[in-house]
Amino acid sequence: MREQEKLLMNANVYTPASLAEDNVAAWLKTLAKYRQPRVGRSAFELIVTVIPFAACWAVAYFSFVDGFWYGLAAVIPAAAFLLRLFMIQHDCGHGSFFARRGIDDWTGRVIGVLTLTPYDYWRRAHAAHHASAGNLDERGVGDITTLTVAEYRALSPMRRLGYRLYRHPLVMFGIGPAWLFLFKQRLPIGMMNSGALPWVSTMGTNLALVTLAGLMMWIAGVWPFLLIHLPIVLVSGAAGIWLFYVQHQFEDTHWSTGDDWRFPEAALHGASHYDLPLVLRWMTGNIGIHHIHHLSSRIPYYRLPEVLRDHPQLAGIGRITLWQSLQCVGLVLWDDRRQKLVSFRDAATAAA
Repeated sequence: MREQEKLLMNANVYTPASLAEDNVAAWLKTLAKYRQPRVGRSAFELIVTVIPFAACWAVAYFSFVDGFWYGLAAVIPAAAFLLRLFMIQHDCGHGSFFARRGIDDWTGRVIGVLTLTPYDYWRRAHAAHHASAGNLDERGVGDITTLTVAEYRALSPMRRLGYRLYRHPLVMFGIGPAWLFLFKQRLPIGMMNSGALPWVSTMGTNLALVTLAGLMMWIAGVWPFLLIHLPIVLVSGAAGIWLFYVQHQFEDTHWSTGDDWRFPEAALHGASHYDLPLVLRWMTGNIGIHHIHHLSSRIPYYRLPEVLRDHPQLAGIGRITLWQSLQCVGLVLWDDRRQKLVSFRDAATAAA
């Protein structure tokens, strides 16, 4: 018991450097026992997400048609539950929610209609992200574009401006969700020549979207549907992009070139532990425990806290609090020399 307390006390100072002395790959074997989902728990997680989402949507709708505009505040919790649905879709993509590929895939495809995310197309891109996260030679699929300091300095003034605009918070978290969910994911961009599956996935999702949206507009009316559902999608999308951003765009993240890249190190040190308050942790499907997820992506999200409970020495690796995460917005360039993400200002100061 005393040893357990000591580990808990030291968890917040357990750094990547100290972990390097351990056999990082051994964690894969250690974490294997957490990979088995509990079917009843998975079904419960789905139910307690779908029903509140539908209820919040209904409250927003009936408030709107009855002239009570304040009822549109229900859009916020509806967006939160839509985000949680995406986390379930995410686990389905990893085959970790029901651990039955057919059930996982069709659950993910149905949810994908609600989240505007073509499941099979997204799953392939996300698998590439997991296989190459932190690899400077494999950037560009399923990730946020991140340049090195040297690459940024080599750009023309116009391309530097383009990168600055891309990384600006208003673009990243404002325009970005609309572009990604309303437009980009309507076509298999990046996989146009990758066989039939990406096309079937995107076009099938689009067809289901048009059918469902048309039905809802017929029942609820065009403007009520658009004024309720579009904000839900955009707020949920912005929150999702924020989570994905913080999970990899933090100061002490890990990047390396192909020859030096190793999966266990990149997984454990290239993803953060976004230590959120309990309510937000539940609403986001524990996705903040992202370093463990990358190390063993077949662990169901509701079992990730078990890993930290049983192995508290992992809790301090890449740990970022809600307040600290706000500082990640300005970290936009990878500094090879200092081995950390830096801001435009820091990069300019270092060059002076």
